[in-house]
Amino acid sequence: MKRYRTRRPIGALLALTAAGGLLLTGCQGGDDAAAGAKDTAADSRGGSAPLPAPDRPRGEDGQRPDGGGTPPATGEARDAAPDHLSTFALDVDTASYGYARRTLSEGRLPDPSTVRPEEFVNSFRQDYDRPGADGFSVTVDGARTGEEDWSLVRVGLATRSAGQEGERPPAALTFVIDVSGSMAEPGRLDLAKESLGTMTDRLRDDDSVALVTFSDEAETVLPMTRLGDHRGRVHDAVDSLEPTDSTNLGAGVDTGYATAVEGRREGATNRVVLVSDALANTGDTDADAILERIADARREHGVTLFGVGVGSDYGDALMERLADKGDGHTAYVSDTEDAREVFCEELPRHIELTARDAKAQVAFDPEAVSEFRLVGYENRGVADDDFRDDRVDGGEVGPGHTVTALYAVRVRPGADGRLATATVRWLDPRTRAPHEESAAVETGGLDDSVWEADRGLRVTATAAYFADALRSSGDDRYGSLPGAPGLGRLAEHAGALADRTGDEDVRRLAEAIATADRLTT
Repeated sequence: MKRYRTRRPIGALLALTAAGGLLLTGCQGGDDAAAGAKDTAADSRGGSAPLPAPDRPRGEDGQRPDGGGTPPATGEARDAAPDHLSTFALDVDTASYGYARRTLSEGRLPDPSTVRPEEFVNSFRQDYDRPGADGFSVTVDGARTGEEDWSLVRVGLATRSAGQEGERPPAALTFVIDVSGSMAEPGRLDLAKESLGTMTDRLRDDDSVALVTFSDEAETVLPMTRLGDHRGRVHDAVDSLEPTDSTNLGAGVDTGYATAVEGRREGATNRVVLVSDALANTGDTDADAILERIADARREHGVTLFGVGVGSDYGDALMERLADKGDGHTAYVSDTEDAREVFCEELPRHIELTARDAKAQVAFDPEAVSEFRLVGYENRGVADDDFRDDRVDGGEVGPGHTVTALYAVRVRPGADGRLATATVRWLDPRTRAPHEESAAVETGGLDDSVWEADRGLRVTATAAYFADALRSSGDDRYGSLPGAPGLGRLAEHAGALADRTGDEDVRRLAEAIATADRLTT
């Protein structure tokens, strides 16, 4: 397995600090039914002392010994003393896990390139303590694996609970709907129409909605319209949607953003919601050109993007790039339950922000840790020196969310004391004032076994092992996580946890793992 290595410093210990976590907007949270004390306890172990992140050591010329601080791809080995830091922008995308489940249900293994472990991990609710105001709480915990000296360390972030619906700012939402011929497949346009209709009834009177469709050309079906007494107009526009020709995604993005900018409202959350299989096949299919339009609208007008993927054939990589460039995130919809969750629960909670440009940094004590590996987040890496550079983009996060990052950590034999410190940094959404929060875990705080740890850590480990197995099977750049059981045994762990907690999300995870096991044997 490829991983980062740390070297013991000669002389005094390097100062520790750091960060942890991820979030942007989503509807995680809520209590899980459980049996047994560990399943019902909140996952809140770990201190909360506010510690500063350390400066990276520099040479006599003032430069970093590794040449400047650009983060390597996750899992890439670097054997140097400064490499005890891991820094990344927060992210709460979940589309990869949803698409993998859809693919498995059709009797196929997902393409390894579409498997992003952090999106598997962040698809499950966590019970971290929540702060009482904007910003984050930080939780760090972990447990030992069955492989000698290796542990899994979990960094969890949570925002405050979502407030009452009337407390959020109004929304100006521009829905950009793919009505190309491929959207005629069941589970695509039909699901989108049903969900949009339900969501229209749940939005507030002071919210606004616009509707743009695209196939070979793009059309503004409904300009920005304050709901109030006009919900019937929105329903009529949604009901009129029918699949037609090719997929001119570039035209859809152009017209959608033009409509959003024209209908932009001061003091409101202005967002484009793109619903598509992201299979551009006509017009401007150059991803870079489409991405630049999205970035311009975000910079100049503050319009962000929420991408909703649909269909068994799905342009996963393009949709993820679009959402990243638009300071948004992605979700995947495969059935009515997914659609209800995304459009009726998740999207409304994305309207309010509790943090801007959120980044995390985790510092591992080189006296205690010889190697570590961040699971996933390959495309969210941030240079360690840029952690406190607020010009560097991070994640936009709303209330009611939790974010989890998981590390495989090799603990030095006999190590005692501080293992890791995690710090999250964010900007106040109104004043842009910077804030930080930290927490740490000691070597003595590790549970003896991942499979006997808290419910949340067990779910996190199961999801991460599953994702790692799916992408390791077809891509030798990734090695197996330490202590990984076979898929059959992993399905048994997940099934037992589902029985113990009554968690249907975990039960669906167990079923997906069992399906993958059958397809690989």
